[in-house]
Amino acid sequence: MIIAVMSFRLYAPWVHSLKEKRMIVRSMIAKLQNRFHVSAAEIEEQDTHQIIVIGVAAIVPHQAMADSLMDEISRFVEENTEAEILDEAREIR
Repeated sequence: MIIAVMSFRLYAPWVHSLKEKRMIVRSMIAKLQNRFHVSAAEIEEQDTHQIIVIGVAAIVPHQAMADSLMDEISRFVEENTEAEILDEAREIR
């Protein structure tokens, strides 16, 4: 059993309230969970309006599948948000 873990740090300069941010975060998390059947949550910077940090985790049977899934998720996040991706971290455990 292999655990694939990712985190994305996004910058959304047009967000001016936590309510706006929450709408963006909930939408992205729901899309990730529905499309890839992974666990996803906002993991840091909850009180900062313009910075969004989302963590994603999945259990996969082998290394190749972990790499493939993380590539797909990365592409998906890039294509489905207007926010700038400041950082992406990957880890396989």
